[in-house]
Amino acid sequence: MEWDRENTIAQFVRDRRKKANLTQVELSDFTGVGLRFVRELEQGKPNIMTDKVNQVLLFFGHTLTPTPISDETRRNLGK
Repeated sequence: MEWDRENTIAQFVRDRRKKANLTQVELSDFTGVGLRFVRELEQGKPNIMTDKVNQVLLFFGHTLTPTPISDETRRNLGK
């Protein structure tokens, strides 16, 4: 499985971190997750632990939530 560098969570965290003028080290310290985790999260690495993702997202006032997908996306999943 390849890493999805266009992962929306990865991009969200990276963009928000940069807008907050934080380094990856600072984000790691503020959120209580390891630096390696922050790096892998921003790179879109699959199979990361959602509890740690939520720790980071909570820093920016967000959490992971189930979101319904469109009918078009549902159709494309079968391809």
